[in-house]
Amino acid sequence: MSQSNDNNREQIRAERHQQRQQKLKAAVDAKIAEARDERGVLMVITGNGKGKSTAGFGTVARAVGHGKKAAVVQFIKGGWECGERNLLQQVGVPFVVMNTGFTWETQNREQDIAACEQTWLPAEQMLADPSIDLVLLDELTYMVAYHYLDVERVLTALKNRPKHQHVIITGRGCHRAIIELADTVSEVQSVKHAFEAGVKAQPGFDY
Repeated sequence: MSQSNDNNREQIRAERHQQRQQKLKAAVDAKIAEARDERGVLMVITGNGKGKSTAGFGTVARAVGHGKKAAVVQFIKGGWECGERNLLQQVGVPFVVMNTGFTWETQNREQDIAACEQTWLPAEQMLADPSIDLVLLDELTYMVAYHYLDVERVLTALKNRPKHQHVIITGRGCHRAIIELADTVSEVQSVKHAFEAGVKAQPGFDY
């Protein structure tokens, strides 16, 4: 009798699960049917958590895997090695690197502004190049937050880019005007970070 009751309960659970999944599938199928617009997406990955640049590079790798042309501009980065750059340059992904390190290392505002300008100029060219399918602007948010780069200049380049071109912007504290313009915004929050426990940044995992 107990075995029969157990079987009945399992059958009821299975039927309810199937009904829920059918409703979910219908809702997903309806959303897919509605999504007919095919154009470049502006994505912002911001927040205080670790993994923003990693997510951006993951999408660059995905684009390259589909035979798309991608380009990367790295702001705030120092002269240390970057595993993603080591790999992606081997398959023809162009990189522009600001290469000054963090602002607390340079401690020179004029130098940082000049370096930002030298880095942004090729970024503008990439954002106007119809042959590039995806541009990653890694840590761009800091340039706007520190007023090294005028937000209106950034918005103009983003708005005027080729219609098919995707752009990913990473970094903390993204300007609200860029967030408003973006199609997709993800916020990465920090729950725990190994660095706070005294674990040093390590190649192959952190950079």
